[in-house]
Amino acid sequence: MRQALQEQRRAEAVAQAAREAAAVDARRAANEFRHAMGDVTPLATTARFTPAPASPPPLPFKRWEDDKAVLRESLSDEYGADWLIETDETLSYRRSGLGQDVVRNLRRGQWVVGSQIDLHGCRVDEAREALSEFLRDCVKREVRCVRVIHGKGLGSKNRTPVLKEKVRRWLVQKEQVLAFVEARDVDGGAGVVLVLLRSRRAEDVAA
Repeated sequence: MRQALQEQRRAEAVAQAAREAAAVDARRAANEFRHAMGDVTPLATTARFTPAPASPPPLPFKRWEDDKAVLRESLSDEYGADWLIETDETLSYRRSGLGQDVVRNLRRGQWVVGSQIDLHGCRVDEAREALSEFLRDCVKREVRCVRVIHGKGLGSKNRTPVLKEKVRRWLVQKEQVLAFVEARDVDGGAGVVLVLLRSRRAEDVAA
């Protein structure tokens, strides 16, 4: 017990000596620093300018609304029904100057469908805008034949196919559309329209 107390006292003495030595070193370093900086004059403080962060560019909401308005106005729901040509049991369409074989080949699936859009669940305005953007993109990508799925109206009020007639009215108003026909039963039947689009290359227009 006595030996343990002695060891503890010696340890405390060593620690105290170390603390005193550290304090002496700190005072010496502080004195040396003050001596070295004795002739130095602090700089006068000046007001600092902090630039404001750059504001993000304004979003073109007005232009977006104008573009949507153009799309809505470009496709009328009141377009007359005289553009429909009855070629057989279904209603199809082909532009003036194109032979009936164009519609026949389209219905038979001789054109490869390169893209499709599904308008199920869309409101009329949503479907109109979506169809316009879809056709414009397909022509840009040189897609010649597309599938437009408008549904048979089984889930709509009174089970009336609202989009079926409107899609056909919209399609005939688009310059990109050369012809369209209701798909065969195996390809979707009355709920699908196959559309032949104009090529951007003039030599393909009459193809």
